[in-house]
Amino acid sequence: MNIVMMTNTYKPILGGLEKSIEVFSSEYRKRGHHVLIVAPEFKDASQREYGVLRVPAIQNFNGTDFSVELPVPNHLFKAFKKFRPDIIHTHHPFLIGDTALRMSAQQNIPIIFTNHTLYEKNTHYVPGDSKAMKKFVVRLATGFANLCDHVIAPSQSVADLLISRGVRTPVTVLPTGIDVEKFKTGNCSAFRKLFGIPQDAFVAGIISRMAPEKNIVFLSQAAAVFLAKNKNAWFVVVGDGPSLDEIKTIFRELNVESRLVCAGSLKDTQLVNAYHALNVFAFASHSETQGLVLAEAMAAGTPVAAVDAPGVREVVKDKMNGRLIPRDNVGQFANALQWMADLSAAETAAMARSARKAAEDFAVVKCVEKVLRLYASVVRRHARRQINLDDNPWRKAMRMLKAQTELMTNTSGAAVSSVMDTQQVKVKVIARRVKRGVRNLLTAQ
Repeated sequence: MNIVMMTNTYKPILGGLEKSIEVFSSEYRKRGHHVLIVAPEFKDASQREYGVLRVPAIQNFNGTDFSVELPVPNHLFKAFKKFRPDIIHTHHPFLIGDTALRMSAQQNIPIIFTNHTLYEKNTHYVPGDSKAMKKFVVRLATGFANLCDHVIAPSQSVADLLISRGVRTPVTVLPTGIDVEKFKTGNCSAFRKLFGIPQDAFVAGIISRMAPEKNIVFLSQAAAVFLAKNKNAWFVVVGDGPSLDEIKTIFRELNVESRLVCAGSLKDTQLVNAYHALNVFAFASHSETQGLVLAEAMAAGTPVAAVDAPGVREVVKDKMNGRLIPRDNVGQFANALQWMADLSAAETAAMARSARKAAEDFAVVKCVEKVLRLYASVVRRHARRQINLDDNPWRKAMRMLKAQTELMTNTSGAAVSSVMDTQQVKVKVIARRVKRGVRNLLTAQ
C-alpha cells in the first residue's frame, strides 16, 4: 500500500505527534508498505531525509518553533502523481489539512484524519486569541472531520468528545503506539550522576515541550511546594520551550532552584535514562488526546502523577500505576507526589509492575496492525463507491471544485457561528445587567 502522511509539524521538532509519525512510518515500511511524509520546511531539518517531501513554509510563526505551510506548490501534485498513493492520512485539520483534502479530491483517493490534540487549547499561538477564536477552532476541526472518510481518536474520551461536538464521520479509537521494548531498559545511575542528582534522592520530573498548553506553570508550582517540604526531593525538566523561564522563577521564589534540573531536549539513550531516573513522572496537561509520554514513562516502570483529562484517564489508574488528581489544585498535586514518596519498597515495586503492564496496551506493533486494517477497510469502501465511474478530467475538476467549496463553507460557517455565539452571550450579559439594575432601582424606591 502507498501511504501519504501529511503534517504541520515534523522533525526536528521532538514531540509526541512527530515521534508518532516517524515510528508508524518506520513500522509500515518494515511490513512492505511505501510511505511519503509531507511536512513543512524547517530551518534545522536534515537535508538527507528518506521518504519526506518538504513544502515551503513561513518559519518561526508568531515567535514559536513552528512553521506555517504556504499554499500547495506545483511539485506536490507531481510528487503525488509519481507516488500514486492509495490513501492520505492527515494529522492536522488546518493548513496542511486543507491541502490534504484538495489532494484527496484531485487524486480521488480516501482521506483519514487523526485528531491528535484539543485544538482550542492551543489558540494562544494565534494573534487575537479569545473565546470566539476557541469556538471557531472547535467548529472548524469538527467540520473538517466531517469532510474526511474516517477519523481516528487516540482515546475513547476524545472519541466521545468529537461525537458530542457533531462529528458524523465514522470514528475509530486507535492509540498512538510506542516502542515498549526501547523504554524497558535504562540507566538511572548514569543520568543522576551526569546531572549531579544524589542516587538516593526522590526524583519527580516531566518530559515535554515546555509550553503554556502543557499547564507547566501549575505543575511547577505543585512540584516546588513538594520540594520545599522534602529536602531529599529533586525535580527534573526534560525539554525546551517558552515556559522554561517561568519554571525557574517559580522554583527560585520557593528557594528550591538548587534541586531543579533543566536537562534540555534529550533523545535516544539519554531520553530513556531520564525516564528511569524518575521515581514519578509528573503531568498536568489538559490538551492531550493520549499523552505518549505517559505510556513511555510506564514502559520504563515509572508511575505517573497527573491531572484528570481526556487521554490521561485511559492510561493513569489512581493508586494502581500512579495518582490521578481531579482538577488543578496545587495542594492536592503536591500531596499526590508526597503519597508516592511515602510508599514502601514493596508498594513502589508493585506500582512499577502495574505501570509496565499498562504500557503493553500501547505497543506499536499492536497499534500498527489495527491502523493498517483500518486503511484497507477505508480503501475498499472508497473503491466500492467508485465502481462504474469514469474518472475523466471533467469529473476531476468537479471533485476539486466540490472540495474547495466545502473547505470555504466550513471555514465561513465556523467563523459566523462563533461570532454569533459571542454576540448572543453579550446580549444575555447586557440583559442580565439591565434586569439587575431595574430590580435595584425598584428596591431602592
